[in-house]
Amino acid sequence: MTQKDKFYNIDEVNTGISRILGDGISTRIFCGEQAMLSIVSIEANAKGKIHSHPEEQWGFLLEGSGIRIQGNEQIEIKKGDFWQTPGGVEHGIIGGPNGAKILDIFSPPRNEYKKAGSGFGD
Repeated sequence: MTQKDKFYNIDEVNTGISRILGDGISTRIFCGEQAMLSIVSIEANAKGKIHSHPEEQWGFLLEGSGIRIQGNEQIEIKKGDFWQTPGGVEHGIIGGPNGAKILDIFSPPRNEYKKAGSGFGD
């Protein structure tokens, strides 16, 4: 494998591990040794399931707007906002009127994706 095999483009929708997270919410996952990236696409007004996991998660809103639900708070988010979600904290998302695209970063990688392989080129 060359180093070029480790480069991707956010708009290439046929890369990574594809997963539907709920009605109107999908993701592409790229799992490495120490961290995992997830590119989440959210349709207008789509509501994500409230959940938690032991891994720390950072989110960066690339496009659109929405409401980040974290702990017992609902926080409005806009393009350019980013946030930290400690492991074990319940969280979810509601897409804004034009939807949203989020880059999530997890550390360590979530076990269910680490076991599935890197996802690179899948």
